[in-house]
Amino acid sequence: MAKFYSFLFLLFCSFSFAQSNIVVKGKILKNKTQTSIESATVYITSVQDSTVIDYTISDKNGFFKMDIKKITKPVFLKISYMGYQTFRQEVPAISGNKDFGVLTLLEDENLLNEVVIKSEAPPIRIKKDTLEFNASSFKVRPDANVETLLKQLPGVAIDAEGKITVNGKEVNQVLVNGKPFFDKDGKIALQSLPSSIINKVQISDTKTKKEELTKQAASSNNSSINLTIDENKNKGFFGKFMGGFGTDNRYESSALINYFKNKRKISVLASSNNINSTGFSMDEVFDNMGGGRNSSYFYNSDGSYGFGNMRFGGGKGIVQSNMIGVNYADEWFKDFDSNGSYFFTNSNSENVSKAKQVNFLPSGNFSTESNASTSEDRLGHNFNSTFEYKIDSTTTISFSPKFINATNKFSSRSSELSMDQNDQLLNNNVSNSIEEADVNNFKNTINFNKSFKRKGRFLNVNIDNDNKKEISDVLNKSKTVFFQGLEPDDNRDQEKKGRNVKDLYSSEIEYTEPLKDSLRMKLGVYYRSEKSSEDQKTNDFDALSQSYSDENASLTNYSTSKITVITPKTGFGIEKKKYSFDVNLGTTIAQFDTHSLYLGVANNLNKNYVFPFANAYGSFKISKSKSIYTRYAYDVNFPTASQVLPMENLANPLNTFIGNPNLDLIKNHSGYFSFRDFNMTTRSGYSIYFGGDYYNNQVVSSVLYDENRKRTTTYENVSGTYSSWFGAFWNKSIKNEAHNFKFSTGVYGGLNVSKGFTDGELFEAKALKITPHMSFTYEYGELFTINPTYNFTYNDTKYTNYLVNSASNVLHKFNIQTTNYWPKNWVFGNDFGYTYNSNIADGFKKDFYLWNTSLAYSFYDKKMTAKVKVYDMLNQNQSATRTISPTAIRDEENTVLKRYLMFSLTYKIEKFAGKEKPSGGNRVMFF
Repeated sequence: MAKFYSFLFLLFCSFSFAQSNIVVKGKILKNKTQTSIESATVYITSVQDSTVIDYTISDKNGFFKMDIKKITKPVFLKISYMGYQTFRQEVPAISGNKDFGVLTLLEDENLLNEVVIKSEAPPIRIKKDTLEFNASSFKVRPDANVETLLKQLPGVAIDAEGKITVNGKEVNQVLVNGKPFFDKDGKIALQSLPSSIINKVQISDTKTKKEELTKQAASSNNSSINLTIDENKNKGFFGKFMGGFGTDNRYESSALINYFKNKRKISVLASSNNINSTGFSMDEVFDNMGGGRNSSYFYNSDGSYGFGNMRFGGGKGIVQSNMIGVNYADEWFKDFDSNGSYFFTNSNSENVSKAKQVNFLPSGNFSTESNASTSEDRLGHNFNSTFEYKIDSTTTISFSPKFINATNKFSSRSSELSMDQNDQLLNNNVSNSIEEADVNNFKNTINFNKSFKRKGRFLNVNIDNDNKKEISDVLNKSKTVFFQGLEPDDNRDQEKKGRNVKDLYSSEIEYTEPLKDSLRMKLGVYYRSEKSSEDQKTNDFDALSQSYSDENASLTNYSTSKITVITPKTGFGIEKKKYSFDVNLGTTIAQFDTHSLYLGVANNLNKNYVFPFANAYGSFKISKSKSIYTRYAYDVNFPTASQVLPMENLANPLNTFIGNPNLDLIKNHSGYFSFRDFNMTTRSGYSIYFGGDYYNNQVVSSVLYDENRKRTTTYENVSGTYSSWFGAFWNKSIKNEAHNFKFSTGVYGGLNVSKGFTDGELFEAKALKITPHMSFTYEYGELFTINPTYNFTYNDTKYTNYLVNSASNVLHKFNIQTTNYWPKNWVFGNDFGYTYNSNIADGFKKDFYLWNTSLAYSFYDKKMTAKVKVYDMLNQNQSATRTISPTAIRDEENTVLKRYLMFSLTYKIEKFAGKEKPSGGNRVMFF
């Protein structure tokens, strides 16, 4: 390994310093005022074909500087700045250091309203609140997708989990021509759309619909990417079809068909595979194969994978999935825009797992070992849409209905046993269950905005609803044996029928009045009504009738809860060129009503509350490159009905739940701070951030164990708990002719304090997690790329009132990706990864290697590509994880994909403006 890092260091040094650069510099002033211009784009292009050779951005004093190689052909020095005429000066050659001196830009009235001459578009343009990249100025391979293009842009980083950041700010929305492409998270657009159709990449702060319509500054600390399609490519038909079959009966297939005609866009996406994939990544090297560069891009926090509201499989085991989706966008008539998508998904996941868990008690720990075999079938329909109608120049209304129908069938066979520290059996449980559930969910958001004659005066109305109904049917057979004390064994053969309903309605009306200068005042009221009900009915198996007809009263119950909230509030906002600040204050009046019926006894709990409402956020632009963002909020939430109702829940034979009617509300203060500095001149930047939640009142579990370690769980209030997070990030891009280097390093982590009650004693757990990471990318023209990454994670938890004082864990992840594009028409890719997990329990493997390789050949005028791919070349893949919580340490292992060989064939078609795109017609601009 040391030799490998030495090789990378020598590689960098040889390319960075083998040849001496020459310096091109100058200063830019405004013609009328003779003041300096900051953030003007300075770039050098070839006279012959307008190819961008290099570019930079002027600093706050108007100075610019470029380190370039000698140029022996005629070039243009161009300077672009919004509101001014593009400066152009032809230079026969640049063979030595050159100082252009003071250059002045002439004001151009035609450009004051951001009218841009297409032929003069610079590589990068910094507008008031938008960073815009000219896609054709950044060289990518002809077959590259949009994600590959984004990775070429300075300040843009995409990590192994697919999270995109721009100058340290996380991207939470990706649009195509201002509209979602299947979903706002943009995963499909980045993976499936070819970069060759993109004209501009526009990056701005993410705004709510209200902020967008009222032209207010963004309140969030996230970024939004808008991909604009080249005018010449916005009328045509293009698509990709792929199919593959491999060893061990593995297969994959996918298709994406797009029809664009000005504002009308229709896309159809379909896939089917049994390799744990959504089926639309369409990576040019590995297609849908997971691991390495495609390891986590579509995975959700629950372990399942998908995007938006879609979920594929249960997140563990081996998944076979089928999917078809349609996206449609159009302007139906003047000023009425529509966008909608529909997905049908079907998946089956199979998994075999084993786990070992050490549970902490004040009097002594005990361990639990379990095994399970599960199967899950999911079938879903998902419809998302957005409609916006501009009634007139001052009035806009939009509505976004969403509908989800999901049918799940889950079956499980499991066994579990618990032992004390002396290996004496405490309890043993064997279970066999089948659960079927049908879920219907309808959501809608309506936003109405009316602007008035006076600038900054407007009325905004927002209405939301979320209606969800779930019907479940569970067949359960279980046997629980208790080995200590006099507790009787628990044998069950039951059918449980459940009906859960949730209806949430909320609305907010806000009136904004400008006072003077950039100061505004806001008056508004927020209203929310949330009603939920849970109806559980259980019947035991009747041997005489051979049916589930014997009602089990102890497992039959009904509960409802209703929360009504009204918050009158007022606030003010200041929006200056350098800073913006917004404060909202109010008083919340709330009513919390719950009801239950259990064993013929009715319980009613009605409470009224009055508590403060407060939030604030602010941003400050120290300079063009430096900025600060901060926010604060005081949040109050309600406990659930099951936490406050004094009703027993005996569904789990090893854990009985009882509510506590004396619970108070959940109250916490949350805050966040970030500082960013990204210098476009040096193409480097860094960011630091930290934030957290402090709870002066929180609801936690209180667990009592009997001699068999059977639990009885209720709930209590505690104070003084908190969760926090922090991080820092640095990246830099260097270009030296055909050699491109990109460095990034950083660290993120968190510190949390949790409390709870075990056997009547208050415990406290302080958990620290810190993850430093680094990445290096080297590209040699269109021939070769290499990308090594390393992540180190350290977890440490310290306990009070347990026999265990602390628990820690270390995780190392190293990955290296190489891609070779030589000889012509061939692509050879390798992803090699190593993972080491310390302190895994006996019987679980601590480390493993994962090596994926792919060889592809393009033919038939590059319209067809044949590939052979091998997943897990060394046949070592495994899934062993360790989770350290405030009450236990859990080691778990699940079924994973093992080595397979896959042959695939891909066919592409591209026709624009009625003409089929010729081979090699992608842009070849570079810088």
